[in-house]
Amino acid sequence: MSGKVLLECVNLKKYFDTPGGTLHAVDDVSFKLCEGKTLGVVGESGCGKSTLGRTILRLTPSTGGKIIFDGEDITEKGSKDMIKLRQKMQMIFQDPFSSLDPKMTVSQIIEEPLRIHKVYKNKEERSKRVNELMEIVGLDDRYVNIYPHELDGGRRQRIGIARSIALNPKFIVCDEPVSALDVSIQAQILNLMMDLKEEFGLTYIFVTHDLSVVKHISDDILVLYLGKMVEMTSSDRLFENPVHPYTKALLSAIPIPDITFKGKEAEVMKGEVTSPIEPPEGCRFAARCPMPSERCFKETPEFVEVEENHFVACHKCKK
Repeated sequence: MSGKVLLECVNLKKYFDTPGGTLHAVDDVSFKLCEGKTLGVVGESGCGKSTLGRTILRLTPSTGGKIIFDGEDITEKGSKDMIKLRQKMQMIFQDPFSSLDPKMTVSQIIEEPLRIHKVYKNKEERSKRVNELMEIVGLDDRYVNIYPHELDGGRRQRIGIARSIALNPKFIVCDEPVSALDVSIQAQILNLMMDLKEEFGLTYIFVTHDLSVVKHISDDILVLYLGKMVEMTSSDRLFENPVHPYTKALLSAIPIPDITFKGKEAEVMKGEVTSPIEPPEGCRFAARCPMPSERCFKETPEFVEVEENHFVACHKCKK
């Protein structure tokens, strides 16, 4: 791992109390993220991707573990300290409509963080910054007094992106920022985010269920299954040499836009999904795994390095 570590999670946990018991949304997640890098977080719906991002930003309190940001443990920081940290840590939300206040104009939405954090002296300076931000994200100045419902999804998400970079943050959690957009618009937004990363030296956690998207934007990829880390390595290596059976199944499900293609059929996962509420000991993927052993149902596999910078949690995939 090269570069300064900006974010480190150590055995991070987030549990929720439910009528049926304790739901393990994020369970013992540990990783380091260097400045200027993008970590893609992938997995099925309900695997804990979005909860992980929200927990890291302290939008929801963690149940256990540590969150170290820019060399400082922020796990137990109070609300006043977190207000200051919000200038460095931001989020782009999944739905570009529900994440915007319908009663506010484009300029008011982008100006809001500037006003709350009082980083500019007066309205004139804030308005100038709003115009700069709109230009940066590709929004024409004629949209200044337009309301979100008058715009399409791509322009709405550009507003969200402008708002997220308004305070010059170091780190942004991108919670499926293109999943609600048309494919052609997705490419535009992804390219914009990559340009902003290079221009401002941003560090991303990019949450998605779309493996084609995550390959395009990520340096490293973390695969989650029911709150547990199952595999993590560089983007190129994950696609060239997936090791965990769950990762292999995810990659095999990527559609290939060629009607003449007669390659290997997708690996269809069978079996019942283990409940994340009071999960039993053992590998949580064991019930759907094509090659489980008796040990898989009794002992939780360790997350170990099987080759340089390639980590896997599987009893049968160790060195």
